[in-house]
Amino acid sequence: MFTVKICGLTNIDDARWALEEGADYLGFVMYPKSSRYVTPETLAHIVDHLPEHACPVGVFVNEEPILVKQIVSACRLAAVQLNGDEDSADFKDLSVPLWRAVRLEEGRWSPSPEHWKVDRFVLDAASPAYGGTGEKIDWKEGRNFASRCRAMLAGGLRPETVAEAIRQVRPIGVDVSSGVESLPGKKDFRKVTAFIAHARAAAEVNEDRM
Repeated sequence: MFTVKICGLTNIDDARWALEEGADYLGFVMYPKSSRYVTPETLAHIVDHLPEHACPVGVFVNEEPILVKQIVSACRLAAVQLNGDEDSADFKDLSVPLWRAVRLEEGRWSPSPEHWKVDRFVLDAASPAYGGTGEKIDWKEGRNFASRCRAMLAGGLRPETVAEAIRQVRPIGVDVSSGVESLPGKKDFRKVTAFIAHARAAAEVNEDRM
């Protein structure tokens, strides 16, 4: 099933809107250096005000594995996404699906996908900021990756580009943050609605062609 993740959420209203418009996953950045950072306490509060069927995803960067596991439990996370330089051995026994962000650096995907057993990879732009830059990845390389592994496409997506990105890359889903914002951490409702609608329509066309 094709899935859509709206990431970088920081408040209840934006999370509810994304969910009501059809987002499958709601992404929350648990990285203090990010402009979209939410504390575990804030995340727990937001999740408490969402319907039971909501699927929050915690996005972590070089966080201690024991703390990640505590947040999974306290905030009812549906999945964990790792965006840093983590060791795969530290996350083998998570109680929820594991997602791994990978970036194309000098022609190679980093970290090496072969070293990770995950539910899906998230294809993002190379950046020292660990994601959320709004930079577009190489769609041709993304398609090569997505033909071999379960991959969700991120990196520079916007409502007006997501359909073409899906057509070219053929991912199992898309992930957007800055592309649907009015400012960092605050979503533009019209952009969220348009992004999800365009993504769904493009995914249906891809399925019809298969």
